[in-house]
Amino acid sequence: MSRKIRIAAAQLGGIHLADTRAVVVKRLVEMLREAASMGAKFVVFPELAFTTFFPRYWYEDQTEVDRKFFEAMMPSPETQPLFDEAKKHGIGFYIGYGELVNEEGRARHFNTSILVSPEGKIVGKYRKIHLPGHADHKKGAAFQHLEKKYFEVGNLGFRTFRFMDMIAGMLICNDRRWPEAFRVLGLQGAEIVTLGFNTPTENLHYPEPPHLRVHHHLIMAQAMAFQNAVWLVEVAKCGFEDGFRMFGHSVIVSPGGEIVAKTNSEEDEVIVHNVDLSYGENLRKTMFNLAAHRRPEHYKLIVERTGVEVTPAN
Repeated sequence: MSRKIRIAAAQLGGIHLADTRAVVVKRLVEMLREAASMGAKFVVFPELAFTTFFPRYWYEDQTEVDRKFFEAMMPSPETQPLFDEAKKHGIGFYIGYGELVNEEGRARHFNTSILVSPEGKIVGKYRKIHLPGHADHKKGAAFQHLEKKYFEVGNLGFRTFRFMDMIAGMLICNDRRWPEAFRVLGLQGAEIVTLGFNTPTENLHYPEPPHLRVHHHLIMAQAMAFQNAVWLVEVAKCGFEDGFRMFGHSVIVSPGGEIVAKTNSEEDEVIVHNVDLSYGENLRKTMFNLAAHRRPEHYKLIVERTGVEVTPAN
């Protein structure tokens, strides 16, 4: 028996340092309206959707970073119009942002995503765990990737949420490169995984052709969806931001590993697909029947060791 829901991936083009929250939220609202006109009931927006990809810049003053790029409340007066518009159309959504919160008696900073119900209420939260990049100032580099400077490792784990008659999991950007993240969601019954990303076209660390970076992005999406028998919606913020380019290729991938929808631009663009949540059930009962086929007693190294230790020669 099919269980269908029409889902939209709402890709954002570049956001510049000079762009205000009000300007960005207006763009998000326009895309949500477009998704609604296409019959979508759930919209997936990108990572850090309200600002430029600020970890490319080195700032000494954390107060300035907090003011420019982090959200001390969600929704705030500036972001409330998106929640209001979603409620008006009865649409749920996923969106990413920089979260500033006071926990354990101190200010903490996370790269965060949330699930928002069609009633405009936050019903799920995830804080990014696999932070890429570096924390030191690479003065000679063309740009920085300072996620390790500006964010803490997420402390909410990998969770699933019963949401809009789905079992949904959330990830963010670099998490897509780590199969453990998807497997933990799969072990909790995930039927769909939503993931926003901001990925520079150039590799900061070594020369890499841009087409190869896109190739890796696409094969990872297809493999992770198939190996966990889940729908996967990966959505970019992309294009040029003050001269710095990030790639698009936002995708909706089926549990069979097929790309069923993909953006064609590096601008604001909405794509939709009728997602049948029952699609992955046969895979989860047979090939990827985790209870029948997994052998975790032989996987202990995965949780006991982080880096590589080469086995000594006999």
